[in-house]
Amino acid sequence: MQRENQRRFKFDWLTIILFLLLVGFGWVNILSASHSGDIVSYFDMSQPYGKQLIFIGFTFVLIILILSFEAKFYERFSSIIYLLSILSLLGLFIFGKNVNGATSWYGIGGFTIQPSEFAKFATALAVAKYISDLQTDMRTINHQLRTIAIIVIPALLILLQNDAGSTMVYAAFFFVFYREGLQQIYLVVGSLLIGLAVSVLKFGIVYTAIAVILLLVLHFFFIRRKRRNIFQYVVVFMVCISFSYGVKLFYQHVLKEHQQNRISLWLRLEKDPAKLEAMKKNQAYNLIQSEEAISSGRMLGKGFLQGTRTKGKFVPEQHTDYIFSTVGEEWGFVGSSITVILFVMLIVRLLYLAESQKSQFSRVYGYSVASIFFIHFLINVGMVMGLIPTVGIPLPFFSYGGSGLWGFTILLFVFIKLDSNKINEW
Repeated sequence: MQRENQRRFKFDWLTIILFLLLVGFGWVNILSASHSGDIVSYFDMSQPYGKQLIFIGFTFVLIILILSFEAKFYERFSSIIYLLSILSLLGLFIFGKNVNGATSWYGIGGFTIQPSEFAKFATALAVAKYISDLQTDMRTINHQLRTIAIIVIPALLILLQNDAGSTMVYAAFFFVFYREGLQQIYLVVGSLLIGLAVSVLKFGIVYTAIAVILLLVLHFFFIRRKRRNIFQYVVVFMVCISFSYGVKLFYQHVLKEHQQNRISLWLRLEKDPAKLEAMKKNQAYNLIQSEEAISSGRMLGKGFLQGTRTKGKFVPEQHTDYIFSTVGEEWGFVGSSITVILFVMLIVRLLYLAESQKSQFSRVYGYSVASIFFIHFLINVGMVMGLIPTVGIPLPFFSYGGSGLWGFTILLFVFIKLDSNKINEW
């Protein structure tokens, strides 16, 4: 009996400590980014930092609830949890509240709940459940398509709500598929198509076609050692050209103007000085202010609550998606590096724990959690620093918001619970 109790409470405390450090430091930066004037009370519900502190308090209640369930509960009811998540996303088309152009929230009194933040956890459970089924073989096309459908359904519903940022997160699951047997060719082809798309937008179809021809000729004469078939190379070339035209049409006729401008600024496509200046004042304003705030922090930063650009509200809604700019300004390169190290440690720790799981369900779920955190971290920090196009996506445990904080907490602590049960999975 005593041994069972020890097993029940044998959680990975390193992961929990990393979680606490990230949540605590995240709240400190939300306080810096959202306070105005003197701080009367840290629980001031009229201020984001006051609300976030309440959200953090409820987070610990949520953690206790998550850990109180048996580990098998999450595997047994994963399909039901996934179905409820899909229904919550569908309900937004009827009862959803529009915020900043996206119908992604339910309004409940003075608060809002964003179902897409919880859909990641539900999808991770569903993916883990399906892949761990004895009948599933990720090397077969049929099972690959079914697994992809599990992630496409919520991703498509979120995209239809005009939330492209949250939709991009679902690409994280392809890392999981690769670990569980998906052929390497998928990742290679996917990476090449992304490079082809960027090349088309940056250099045009003609130069891209020339580059593709040169690469195919190089492969034909110097690399490929098997029996050569010129017809295969012609087919590959035609597919690349068709894809290139599709990218161009999608960019010009499907993407909205502000989305085109963000990509244009990222790839430096605009040559007209007047239009470029107008774009910088609109679509690139947040990014430019964010970059200047980060660069002004230099090595050690300006100090807590001393960031002039943060205090001056130069970066709109800095406490949400652009919270990392507060870290850069007030804590400098050192503080930013520590933040990055904490996230890297968390992701690496999750991968280590996932690989040590005895059941495939726990392993797949663990890899899903690590991949989702990695995509969020990579896109958010890259966006704030201008390395990738501006995308509305929160930084886990840092960005303001109850739904995001609770969604990431559920995602993480369900895995901590599964990991604590691996001794019993022999």
